[in-house]
Order: sequence, then C-alpha cells, then structure tokens
Amino acid sequence: MPRRQSVLVIEDNRETLDLLDEILRRENYKSLLAEDGMTGLRTAYESRPDAIILDVMMPGLDGFTTCEHLRELTDTPILFLTGKATDTEDVVKGFALGADDYLTKPFRAEELVSRLRAHLRRGDMQAARDEHYLIASETVALDRSQHELTVNGHSIYLRPKEFAVLDLLIRNAGRVMSTNTILSQVWGAGRVGEPDLVKQYVYRIRKKIRRAPDSPQFIHSVRGGGYYFEAN
Repeated sequence: MPRRQSVLVIEDNRETLDLLDEILRRENYKSLLAEDGMTGLRTAYESRPDAIILDVMMPGLDGFTTCEHLRELTDTPILFLTGKATDTEDVVKGFALGADDYLTKPFRAEELVSRLRAHLRRGDMQAARDEHYLIASETVALDRSQHELTVNGHSIYLRPKEFAVLDLLIRNAGRVMSTNTILSQVWGAGRVGEPDLVKQYVYRIRKKIRRAPDSPQFIHSVRGGGYYFEAN
C-alpha cells in the first residue's frame, strides 16, 4: 500500500486553514496545520512533510522569512498563498527565496490540488532518479548506495557525514548553502552555530578529492560563511 503523503499548511487565518485541511483530507493527503511561522518551522523539522503550503501575509514571522528558514531545513516543494493581487516583485522575491509555486486567494480547490500533485509527482520522479546516483558532470558522479564519489574514473570512499555533506552540496549544485543550512540538514538543528564543524568536514572531502587525477576544486567557499559545489 503506497505511503500517504503529508502536506504542511502554514496559515494564520483559521477559516482558510480549516478549508485547506478539508481539501487535503478529501484528496487523501495527511494534513499538518500551523497557524504561525514559528510553529510551521517546528512542525517542518519534526515531521518532514512532502509539500508545504505557505501563506505570505502573516503577523510576526511572515511567509517570506518563513520560506527562507524552511529552505535551511528541507528542499520539499513550497507553494505560496497570497491574499492580495499577484505582485510581480512579490512573486520574484518568493521564487528567489526558494518557493516552487504561487497561488492567489481566493483559489479554486481543483487548481490547488492540481498544482500540488504536479510538484509532488516531480519530487517523486527526482527522488527515484537520485536514489542511487547523483550525476554532477560527465566525469563526476556520487554513488549514494556505496557512499563513493567517482572523479575521472577514480573512486573515493566517503565516511557517512562526509557523504551527507557532499550529497547536500551536489543536490544543490551552484547554489550557496550557508553553514547553518548544512549543519541543520546534516547534523540537526541542535548543531546550528558551529561553523568550524562544517569547515572540518569540507577540508576532509577536499583532501580526498585532491587525490583523484586531474581533479579541480569542486567545493567553493563563500565569504561570510557558506559553500557551493560546481563541477567544472
């Protein structure tokens, strides 16, 4: 029997929250509800939902800030809901922060469900492709089942945390990952604020990669605290 997918809804309006809960349950999704950004972040960390529906206009922690923090925890699809007419600047800002879609209230249930299914389906397809191998370039691949990185035909074994750090960087190739994002997703939220731990593991990975013939520098540092992967 297939696993029932979960959707986290972060929405401060109780009436809208109840409506979304009813729609999701009717479509056989498991709904997780949060009435503010902080509760939503806590629920996302504890429950790891398959998708997130996020209201933009919320008191306290607004949708944009919440989205930014969510992207430090998860790469699950995020669908923004906004109560005002779609503003181009808001849409661009939302996508820049990591949102996957944008829907204006009032919305039609059919359109919401259709978009949600599309994002979940793409996520499932990507997960299936990524299950065993991550192909970074023609000469660089990560074997996720064996915890091995192949560079120019040379295999490099990675210890579990080395693998987890590199896996995260390759899955987000070209995108700067802050040290706190890496700490949160690899070690858990309790280790946030320990940049030297990430620095130590990046050093180990770089040292192993340098042993491969003709290997360039794949992991790049960013001033201010962060790293990104780029396969030349």
